[in-house]
Amino acid sequence: MAELASSALLELLADPAEPENRKVGALNVLYDRDPEPGLVPLVPSLGEADGEYPLPMLSLVVHRLGALAVPAARDWATSDSRWLASEGLTVLHAHGEEEDIPTLVAELERDWMDRTWCGPMYTARGLARFGPKAADAISLLRRFWLWTPHSYERHGYLEALAAMGAAGMAEAYTESLWDCQSEARRLGVAHAPDRPEVRDRLAYLRDDPMEDPEIKRAAAARLAGQ
Repeated sequence: MAELASSALLELLADPAEPENRKVGALNVLYDRDPEPGLVPLVPSLGEADGEYPLPMLSLVVHRLGALAVPAARDWATSDSRWLASEGLTVLHAHGEEEDIPTLVAELERDWMDRTWCGPMYTARGLARFGPKAADAISLLRRFWLWTPHSYERHGYLEALAAMGAAGMAEAYTESLWDCQSEARRLGVAHAPDRPEVRDRLAYLRDDPMEDPEIKRAAAARLAGQ
């Protein structure tokens, strides 16, 4: 299949009579080539037979399309097909424009209402690209930061809140010095305000034999005034 031109691969992908395994093979070949805009209109038809998931490799090939997929992704994001809506939102996270902010905020709102804890960090990062223009997301992001059971996502919410100019960041960074996740502690070390309790905590992190070496060095540098 590697010998086929990209146009022939697209024809194969568009043919409903072609079996899924051949379509997956075509996607594998396209993944190793330059982004192919002709794939964009075919994406909604490239789900598995049960309609629950995209064909293997499709998400990776769509990711390589980047901004080329944005106009179509706006339609995909509104689809009743869960996998297609997810593909559209993933494109908008990375490449959406200012007009897509309400769509991404609405996604965060749905995730909060549904208590969907796995993944909102990526929406947060997508919104963080817009800085204060995405300030409508601040209250939701603060809720996710406070309540997510996925501690590994907290630093993503913290970074997004900072990018948007959220109030109360001094307290959030200070609290992060005690976070169980090293990425959150790293942010606290870098940005917590100069207060006695912060200096005490920095000294503890610097001297803790169990602490991550990078954080120990950062805490020492911060205390040394570097």
